[in-house]
Amino acid sequence: MLELRPTCEHCDKALPAHATDARICSYECTFCAGCVDGLLENVCPNCGGGFVPRPVRPVRNWKGDNYLGKDPARVEPKYRPVDAAAHARFAAAIRNLRPEER
Repeated sequence: MLELRPTCEHCDKALPAHATDARICSYECTFCAGCVDGLLENVCPNCGGGFVPRPVRPVRNWKGDNYLGKDPARVEPKYRPVDAAAHARFAAAIRNLRPEER
């Protein structure tokens, strides 16, 4: 189950469970759309993968107790600012590859 991390790992922008600008990689590294599109160039600084919009978990119990009330979002942030220069060197070799080719 997705943790739904509460903030961008780089800029610490709030990304509540209903945020439509939250982006995740396959390891759930969580960044805001601004950081993904700008600084990160769609390259995860932790694994090299790409990002997709994070799904929004329903706030209401529509079916089978599958909602935020039963499975709340994570509260503790993972604040790990990215070193822009180091990331630029890392991403240079792979940023032009589609994520599925990395």
